[in-house]
Amino acid sequence: MKVTPITAIGKAIKSKNPTHRFVGPYQTLRKIGLVAYQVSLPHICSNLHDVFLVYVSDPSRVIMLDTIQLKDDLTFKTMHVQIVDRKIKLLRGKQILLVKIIWNKITGDVTWELEEKIRKGYPRLFE
Repeated sequence: MKVTPITAIGKAIKSKNPTHRFVGPYQTLRKIGLVAYQVSLPHICSNLHDVFLVYVSDPSRVIMLDTIQLKDDLTFKTMHVQIVDRKIKLLRGKQILLVKIIWNKITGDVTWELEEKIRKGYPRLFE
């Protein structure tokens, strides 16, 4: 099942590269059609429809799944890797401090965040 990664302040990560994350596997309860299966979902996913279309592709392209803790809205929190840049944005005469954060070195997920919020939530990045 595909889920959406979000930042510490609740924004979905936007990237030029695909950032798909999958969770599972889940027990198959029954086969409904040629590619439709009913699966047993955990209680946290009770608001989802339990029938999914499953397409089998080249087995050599199978990706190992990460262990991800899902929130109630089926998102998960990613950990910051490092701060790579800083800038000051001027807005109506005020200075807004921004930091550029690499979320995942492998996929290249990078976003600009407010330094104040990141400093409060993740002080270890500023040591």
